Parts: sequence; structure tokens; C-alpha cells
Amino acid sequence: MSATEPPTRPPGSATWAEVHASEDFQRLRRRLRRFVFPMTALFLVWYLLYVVLADYAHDFMSIKLVGNINVGLVLGLLQFVSTFVITGLYVRYANRKLDPIADRIRQDMEGEAS
Repeated sequence: MSATEPPTRPPGSATWAEVHASEDFQRLRRRLRRFVFPMTALFLVWYLLYVVLADYAHDFMSIKLVGNINVGLVLGLLQFVSTFVITGLYVRYANRKLDPIADRIRQDMEGEAS
């Protein structure tokens, strides 16, 4: 192929603009946002609650639960647990709701759709 020849596309492949305008892509974006935005808001509220409690509720956060383990330590560790839970929920959601559409879009882009 010379420098003046336009690149060839495989038969049936679509351009990015066509894909972006497609119903499948729009559905994929809606489904992604339906999960990501509420989960992000929930996690940020949970995180900010922890920060506010740590800064302004010293007596509450220092309540001892077992031995030297206090409420603040438990809530701090739950931040890590919630991160892993959100990750697991996202993987499950993506496998069921996002990946089939993304696979279909990719097949259309690569010209493999039957």
C-alpha cells in the first residue's frame, strides 16, 4: 500500500462515528452509567461519612469494641471491604449486562458479525 492509498477496511466493519451513533453503543453507555454513577455516589458518601466522623466524632470513633479494636478501626477496614465488594459487583454486572453488547459491537467493528 502506498502513502496515497486510503487504508482498507474489512468488509462489514464500521467507523468509530458509526459505532458511537449505533443503538448498541448507546445502550452500552446507558447500562454502564446506570451502574457507575449511583455506585460512585454511594461510595463517596460512605467515604466522606468516615472522614467526617473521624474528624468531628472522636468519642464515637474511639469506642472500644474488642480489646484495642475501636469503631474507627472497624469503619476504616470496612472501607477496604466495600471497595472489594463494589469491584465484585461491577465484574458480575459487566459480565451479564455490558460484555455481551461490547462483544457484539467489537464483532461488528471487526467485520465478523454473521
